[in-house]
Amino acid sequence: MAPSDKRSCGQVIDEWKEFVWNSRTQEFLGRTGSSWALILLFYVVFYTFLAGLFSLTMWVMLELLNDYSPKYQDRITNPGLMIRPRADSLVVGFNVSQRASWQNYVNALNMYLDSYNDSVQLSINDRCKPGGYHPQEDSGDVRNTPKRSCQFNRTSLGQCSGLEDRTYGYGDGKPCILVKMNRIIGFLPGAAMTPYVSCSSKDGDVGKVQELRYFPPNATLDLMYFPYYGKKAHVNYTQPVVAVKFLNITNNVDIRVECKVHASNVKNKDERDRFAGRVVFTLHVGLALPGSR
Repeated sequence: MAPSDKRSCGQVIDEWKEFVWNSRTQEFLGRTGSSWALILLFYVVFYTFLAGLFSLTMWVMLELLNDYSPKYQDRITNPGLMIRPRADSLVVGFNVSQRASWQNYVNALNMYLDSYNDSVQLSINDRCKPGGYHPQEDSGDVRNTPKRSCQFNRTSLGQCSGLEDRTYGYGDGKPCILVKMNRIIGFLPGAAMTPYVSCSSKDGDVGKVQELRYFPPNATLDLMYFPYYGKKAHVNYTQPVVAVKFLNITNNVDIRVECKVHASNVKNKDERDRFAGRVVFTLHVGLALPGSR
């Protein structure tokens, strides 16, 4: 750069002052007042539109929400099954002689069944008439809440209640598995028949489950526990379960067990969804072989 091209500090400051406010062209930061007004108007309109669109979206969403039940639940029409104790990858495996391998299952069942204790059920739930639905519909805009729930007593699970056998059979290689049907608000399994659960070994494991027993003895999920009205409306709802005690199975091998619920409104033969009306889990009961240490 030639020496004559160098600008002094004062010149640089004067140029910045002129950029901030040019008194000759009446420009502020390089724009006239009308230009700034148009830009301001654009952003006011733009952000007002965004705020309005957001408000409309929130209003529509809130209109679709219901504190007590989903407004639309047509995609969930068929209940699934799950087991307790909850197990990773639906594998319940343990060795009878190693208490540490099955104690967590016992602890999980104790925790799950705490609310099923007869004393708890007597204090919070009603003794309902079995064999029929227990409807508690609202009267117009007047909500019938909280809904009353029917008792499901822990003692009805017999040898799988944890009261007769504190280890739920895990201590002697005859474990108990609880089977429960997932809750769907307003679902009715069908009055033509009372839902019941059946379990058997699956596919190549046929014959490895020789004997099992259900509790309650008829393996039913009584109709009096339906319909379910949701967590907020059905505050003390106690979900019915069926306990399956495996009395005689092949030991030291993995056995795939399939449990199904049978009811006129339940589909359990969809091969694309292994949880629709059924559940498949793996059971492995290890026993020390003769001569092993």
